[in-house]
Amino acid sequence: MRLRSTLVIALTVVVAPALVGCSVAENIVGGVVSEAQNQAGDAISEALGGAGVTTDGELPSGFPADAIPVVGTVQGGGAAPDGAGWVVISTLGADEDFAAAQAALEGAGFVSSAVNSDADSGFGNFALAPYGVVLTVATDTDDVTTATYVVSATTE
Repeated sequence: MRLRSTLVIALTVVVAPALVGCSVAENIVGGVVSEAQNQAGDAISEALGGAGVTTDGELPSGFPADAIPVVGTVQGGGAAPDGAGWVVISTLGADEDFAAAQAALEGAGFVSSAVNSDADSGFGNFALAPYGVVLTVATDTDDVTTATYVVSATTE
């Protein structure tokens, strides 16, 4: 549970500014987004027990790809010790957005909650035992849309 809370906090630091829709806020946030993303990478690494978040284009070791569909082109990710959780970062194509990622998870049987999205971003929690997924999608100022999957595994 501590892992999930820490990961959600880390992602909130990165994603909350990206989910802001007004142009004034976008101008203010524009200068700090990249620093926040760097700090979030550090926070995610710490939450994963020191595991590094890679950008090697591969799913992290042990990621349950057969149970959790990832939309887009995988950029990298990280894994917590003992299969406790994973982070996967993917870049979405022109026809992919939060709704596509949400549909893929729900199509695999995940139940959604706390979902909120617009044309450029989205956030939601998804659950299907033994996994919980926090999905965030944001489009940056260069029109690159990135999805971040934070996956936790329950041990019940």
